[in-house]
Amino acid sequence: MESSPKSTLRDKEEKYRRQKSPSYDSSEEERRRRRRRKERERREEDEGNSQRSHRRDKYDEKHEDRDRNNKRRRTRSPESSSRRKDDTSSRHRSYKDDSYRSREDDVRHSKVESASEIARKSRGPLPSQEASFKGEHGALVPLDEAEKQKPNFGTTGLLAAASNSVAQIDGSSIVLKYHEPAEARKPPSKDQWKLFVFKGADILETLDLSVRSCWLVGKDLAVVDMPAEHPTISKQHAVIQFRYIEKRNEFGDKLGKVKPYLIDLESTNGTMLNKDKISPSRYVELRDKDMIQFGHSTREYVLMLSPR
Repeated sequence: MESSPKSTLRDKEEKYRRQKSPSYDSSEEERRRRRRRKERERREEDEGNSQRSHRRDKYDEKHEDRDRNNKRRRTRSPESSSRRKDDTSSRHRSYKDDSYRSREDDVRHSKVESASEIARKSRGPLPSQEASFKGEHGALVPLDEAEKQKPNFGTTGLLAAASNSVAQIDGSSIVLKYHEPAEARKPPSKDQWKLFVFKGADILETLDLSVRSCWLVGKDLAVVDMPAEHPTISKQHAVIQFRYIEKRNEFGDKLGKVKPYLIDLESTNGTMLNKDKISPSRYVELRDKDMIQFGHSTREYVLMLSPR
């Protein structure tokens, strides 16, 4: 049954519309992209297969060469290997022998030269060792003929004097007989130690001892902290020193405190504490209301701790 002209025209229009529609174009483009992607994957797979086959061929060749070399080593006879070892050891021995022989020749030659030189310089018997060093009988003399001074490692005391001395205006220096120990401390502000100077019943002076850690007593005004001009008092007579002392209680805890101490610097007439003479160069602890006297002076120095 033949189609009518109207249906034929309708089919053509439908076909033309389907070709021009965007959905049709997008599906056709997607098919093209899929086809190109498959071709690219196929091409990459072919290239990868060719590279793997090439690496496999190289690996097989390397292992074939290694197996061939191992077979060749195993087929060598033990006689050839022992002969090669003997040749190497003999070559090393010959080298050692030659070097040792040349060293012996050098030593022998040097000994002959030294003996001939001594024989040329000294005609007759060899001199003694003492004579050789003195240069007698034509013997060899050392380059340094002067006798070397032996080193003296003893202490001179100059360094200690320089570090513990006070320079004066005229250029001279006074060596201090006392320097503070490592435990020297300034008393805390809560402890106000004062020294009252009595002559009879009169108070001549009051000194605040808490302002410093050390008080040097004596006649030398250039170095002392507490001048005392009595004839029986030495230039550097005694020292009142504050020291930090640590003690442990019954529980084992450390308890530290700054306390005043008195030390006599080996003075001529000594130092008295509460009418008793103290030993020189020894620290004696001072307590509240202690009385100190220096030499044969009638002045009394009374130590007092201010109440808190």
